[in-house]
Amino acid sequence: MHQHAGAEFMCDSKPVEEAIIKCCIEKGCSLATAESCTGGLIAHRLTNVPGASAVFLGGVVAYANAAKMALLDVPEAVIAERGAVAEAVAVAMARGARARFDADYAVAVTGIAGPGGGTLEKPVGTVYLAVMGPASQRVRHCLFQGDRDAVKTQTAEAALQLLFELLETS
Repeated sequence: MHQHAGAEFMCDSKPVEEAIIKCCIEKGCSLATAESCTGGLIAHRLTNVPGASAVFLGGVVAYANAAKMALLDVPEAVIAERGAVAEAVAVAMARGARARFDADYAVAVTGIAGPGGGTLEKPVGTVYLAVMGPASQRVRHCLFQGDRDAVKTQTAEAALQLLFELLETS
């Protein structure tokens, strides 16, 4: 599990989302997002980059479990067995976003932003990130600190970093 202080990741002194868009344009690949606890923040950051329309196909904000199942084909049994905040759910969300948008790469997040909803097993700040490409995927379990906005910001940053790592090695 990764614990982050929330520092913004820079790539060649540019925000990571700019590096992602540039990399996708150069590789000719497309992106999609599937977000729960970030509520569209990842898509927002990506679409703030000029040129994003050439590679960003779309995103789904699936906050409710029913939306995860209906829009991203997350199996009901996975949510019933593990809960909405689980590695298997993040992976299924990423797979579902790739399929829904016919995208080369997808990033997905699910977590507990707080202030309520946490348990001893899954405290507030528990987040699962998944990125999936044509030939590989990466998953990360993180525990972030801070208020709701801080958890959302740190989650979006970590997800974008993970996506960039996958793009760089693909």
